[in-house]
Amino acid sequence: MSPQVEAAFSRLPEYLAWHVLLSASALGLGLLISLPLAVAASRNRHIRWPVLAGASLIQTIPSLALLALFFPLLLVISAASEDLLGYGFSALGFLPALLALTLYSMLPIVRNGTTGILSVDPAIIQAAEGVGMTPRQRLFQVELPLAAPVIMAGVRTAAVWTIGAATLSTPVGQTSLGNYIFSGLQTENWVLVLFGCGASALLAMVTDQLLGLIEAGAAKRDIRRAAIGGAGILIGIIVALTPLISFGKPASYVVGAKNFSEQYILAEMIAERIEDLGGDARMKEDLGSAIAYRALASGEIDVYVDYSGTLWANVLNREDNPGRQAVLEELTTELAERDGVLVLGSLGFENAYALAMRQDRATALGIESLDDLARRSGGLTMGGDLEFFARPEWTAINEAYGFDFRARRSFQPTFMFRAVTSGDVDVISAFSSDGRIAADNLVALADPRQALPPYDAVVLIAPDRVNDARLLAALRPLIGSIPVEAMRDANYSVDRDADKLRPVEAARSLSQQLGLD
Repeated sequence: MSPQVEAAFSRLPEYLAWHVLLSASALGLGLLISLPLAVAASRNRHIRWPVLAGASLIQTIPSLALLALFFPLLLVISAASEDLLGYGFSALGFLPALLALTLYSMLPIVRNGTTGILSVDPAIIQAAEGVGMTPRQRLFQVELPLAAPVIMAGVRTAAVWTIGAATLSTPVGQTSLGNYIFSGLQTENWVLVLFGCGASALLAMVTDQLLGLIEAGAAKRDIRRAAIGGAGILIGIIVALTPLISFGKPASYVVGAKNFSEQYILAEMIAERIEDLGGDARMKEDLGSAIAYRALASGEIDVYVDYSGTLWANVLNREDNPGRQAVLEELTTELAERDGVLVLGSLGFENAYALAMRQDRATALGIESLDDLARRSGGLTMGGDLEFFARPEWTAINEAYGFDFRARRSFQPTFMFRAVTSGDVDVISAFSSDGRIAADNLVALADPRQALPPYDAVVLIAPDRVNDARLLAALRPLIGSIPVEAMRDANYSVDRDADKLRPVEAARSLSQQLGLD
């Protein structure tokens, strides 16, 4: 068995346990909400359309967006609860994922439940009324049993949808089988991607077949078959959740990471240093930029690495560029005063946004700077990472240089680099510490108007950890100790096509190289 497969199997118990817990909880909650709605919709035609239309409307919202939208909403509710009742709750991880997936599971259950009840033969309803059954008795002894096969078909659909959509809960901080997929896509570790997809598909198939036994039992009035299906699901859930007993103890520290290789490596370095000093650290990876900072400011995570330009533009909403040192100093002051967040310091390198082209393409077009690019942009295609064109940095350089690209396309970062090397796009939003710039023979274009702010990698500490002596002792040796060349090499060791390292291996290698182990 290859090391990559062994590593994937080693994480399976935890990832599968959380995935099963999340999916089962969402489906169970969805049933509790959807079945009463289906009964109400079948009884009252005036509310039938609003109920079915509302459930359908939820399905039009992309599941990833639905998951993300619950995080800021829960933050506001948690803050209000803290003010009014003296305690809040976690807005990151399980709760937003649970609520979003519950809503996502409702449509097939509501629709099938309503259809199943309305499809019961009117003659049977009349017979039930003729023998003196109350509406409640008629519902539970006649209509629901007869509609059960149709309802179970909806439950099967909802279960498959929920298990599949649960893989998208990773960006809001919830561990799931999606951790394989997101980290595998970013690091081009296709073993992880296939492992995550395969595990999720297998779980959905097994669940569907067990629910199918219950459906068949309901259709044929075969209690034994329905019992086997129900017992199989119950035993499966218990077995899958067993590892959570060992994972159930909360970690001393939670280390956050965004969704690219450098973040994985730095998070591993931080976690290892914390554990070397006797702490217990776990990571929440693949967080979006806005979610990561909000999670830190609210205490959902304890530490993570961000970039001064990102914080400057996205958190402080600043559009000016007073210079690298001034940005660092003002960030340190304003984040402490506004949010209680400690900017511990810069790691020693920048990971700046830089528009990059293939060297041969740039030479052929005579493009060396963003001014040159603006003059040629009408005939070129621009590629960006998934969030670049919505970021203020894009607005700033677009206003400064007046780009008029023929087309703009968004990519997951790994595929963005593939697109520029293959010629599918002409220029991309790259990162200055990415080893693929040199490896793929790309050139970063000069920014003579300094439209982009500096991007020092800085360590951020949550408000309730700013006086944590152990955490500060673990992290202070990192400040100013990582040159960009070393970071670039570490990144490329994870991103390269052959002999790639896992982020944890790259982190250990980098620590040894810098004498930080």
